[in-house]
Parts: sequence; structure tokens; C-alpha cells
Amino acid sequence: MGLLDSVLGAVLNNGGQQQQQPQGGLGGLGGGLGGIIGMLASNPQLIQVVTGMLSNSGEHGGLGGLADKFQQAGLGDVLGSWIGGGQNQPISADQLTNVLGSDALSGIAAKLGLDPSEAASQLAHVLPGVVDHLTPQGEAPQAGLGDSGDIFGMLGGLLQK
Repeated sequence: MGLLDSVLGAVLNNGGQQQQQPQGGLGGLGGGLGGIIGMLASNPQLIQVVTGMLSNSGEHGGLGGLADKFQQAGLGDVLGSWIGGGQNQPISADQLTNVLGSDALSGIAAKLGLDPSEAASQLAHVLPGVVDHLTPQGEAPQAGLGDSGDIFGMLGGLLQK
């Protein structure tokens, strides 16, 4: 839990200085970093779920497995916009539910202590910015993003800048 506390501390300490990020910043949505900070502060398990989703050893097969799911759902271009340069395309809670499947989303919702629609909504808000910031070179690393510890480290380093 210490690493999670460090990441959240970096988010909360830097959030006041970075509230006004331009479109395409963390989240790529009008709420920007401020909205994501609020969401993470109210439910810190969310960052654990997201890093678990993106982890090479996670149940979704890491970023590559998630990309396959997005492709199968016809939304490969959406995930591609988060990885590539330029503005992040938004995703709705319903689209994300379609990508992940209702069973997987129910499991995520249980971990977050939320109903599935609220869990999907929060993930849809946070996931584009997290993926965007974990792929700053505009392409997915061939070996994936690593394990959860690697992802926490990358997020911590980015959030401290």
C-alpha cells in the first residue's frame, strides 16, 4: 500500500498546481487533472484497478490484451488515440462495458465498491489519460507496460513533474 500512498500523495500535492491543464492533458476531458484527482481521492482503489488492467500479468492481458479487446469491439481507434499523439478520443461507460464485458466489469465494480455503471463511468473518465501518460512516446511498448509496480512507478514519476 506504500507505493499507492506515494502515487496518491504526488497526485494530491501537485493537483493544486496543475488544475488548469489544457485539453488532452491527463484524462483529455474538460475536467482534466482536477476531476481525476477528485475521483482518485474519493476512491483510491480505482488506481489499483487501472494498473491491474494495464499490467502485463493482469487479468486483461495488459495493454496488448486491452488493445485486442478494443479492436474486437470496433473501438481500436479510440484506444489508439490514447496511445498516439494528439487528442484522446472519449469513451462512454456503455462502450467500455462492451469492451471489457459485463462479467469483468462486475468484478471491477465489486473491487471498487460501486455499481457496474458507476465503475464503468469512472474508468471511462480515467483510463484515456492514464494510457496516454503511460505511452508518452506515442506508441505502446512492445513488451507491454510491465507489472503493477512498474506502472505505479511510471505514474508516480509523471505525477511528480
